[in-house]
Amino acid sequence: MTTRITDIQVILTAPEGINLLVVKVVTNQPGLHGLGCATFAYRHLAVQCLIEQYLRPLLIGRDAEAIEELWQLMHQNAYWRNGPIENNAISGIDMALWDLKGKMAGMPLYQLFGGKVREGVPIYRHADGRDLSELCDNIQKYREQGITHIRCQSGGYGGSGYGAAPAHAPTGAAQGIYLDPRQYMRDTVKLFDGLRSRVGFEVALCHDVHERLKPIDAIRFACALEPFDLFFLEDAIALEDGDWLRQLREKTNIPLAQGELFNHPFEWRTLITDRLIDFIRVHLSQIGGITPGRKLQVFAEQFGVRTAWHGPGDMSPLAHAANIHIDLASRNFGVQEWSGTEPPNFVIQTLKGPREALLDVFPGLPEFRRGYVYANDRPGLGVDLDEAEAAKYPCDSGVTTWTQTRLIDGSLQTP
Repeated sequence: MTTRITDIQVILTAPEGINLLVVKVVTNQPGLHGLGCATFAYRHLAVQCLIEQYLRPLLIGRDAEAIEELWQLMHQNAYWRNGPIENNAISGIDMALWDLKGKMAGMPLYQLFGGKVREGVPIYRHADGRDLSELCDNIQKYREQGITHIRCQSGGYGGSGYGAAPAHAPTGAAQGIYLDPRQYMRDTVKLFDGLRSRVGFEVALCHDVHERLKPIDAIRFACALEPFDLFFLEDAIALEDGDWLRQLREKTNIPLAQGELFNHPFEWRTLITDRLIDFIRVHLSQIGGITPGRKLQVFAEQFGVRTAWHGPGDMSPLAHAANIHIDLASRNFGVQEWSGTEPPNFVIQTLKGPREALLDVFPGLPEFRRGYVYANDRPGLGVDLDEAEAAKYPCDSGVTTWTQTRLIDGSLQTP
């Protein structure tokens, strides 16, 4: 009997204080369902609407095993294609269909991708600090856990905390997170000089610009960081300024990681074929799920570009598991960003504590041990959802403030 989709449900939850959106695809086979991540934490209601009002009616009654066919159907159905709301909605269903496929086969997903080429996935964590001493202390804590790759920042991405404009801003300037690019560059170069003096060169250090510099400043900044042997410099150039990556590549020998905000193959195709980047950094749900993610991984492999999938706190454990399954089967894997074992600094504390609450809602989270993350061997993604626990942690639909980044003259800067 053909396995057909009988229902598609959306579950919203925020066990760590971060909005997460899970899709449950139900089938005509008793007890057989799949789970996927459609998290767009800052527009979750728009994604929910798209799934419930448009994709659910489109897919009910269709063959749940026809993953490629259904992905293309969802992608084309609105005529106008692409974008983060549509892609995240498609991702939730796509991941759930892959989860279903693994459960039907009785295999974890990495087996469907050709099997493991490594037993565990090396990860990197984020270390921050108010000053060099605090940052070094935090790096040491990660090193004691066996972690050898660490992304280093001081004060987040170089801006102030959200609030009133600083005294040197124009009168009447709006509230925001204020950034002085020149000071940020000076402070960061000094920071990495101090880090290498204190922690040496054995640990692989990364840094995330978060697209907050103008292209010419990003080039100068990358050149100034060359003596400190970075594992990679992330998102030095904004998505909208992608043509500058060719000049950045010509001017610096620092490995470049790019793509957190990418939506569509046109945004990464030339960067990969012309070898303008070293690591592709896309957010799996942002590009539409596992189906396009696997295609991107195989495409990048042909040009020597390694994967370093985005793995922040604002994605569900289902998406983290999807990253890990792809990593396990990828020859061109580089490193995996990981926020799945400890809460990020901006997490809102719950009564239980954010990590305990997350594990209650999502049993089966991939396990971290001594610098590596291991997928469990349950069929599919291997992560389940306790809907009763999920309902205890409602989402917040308030105004997002951390993206309201401003330059010292009060004008908006991409966050």
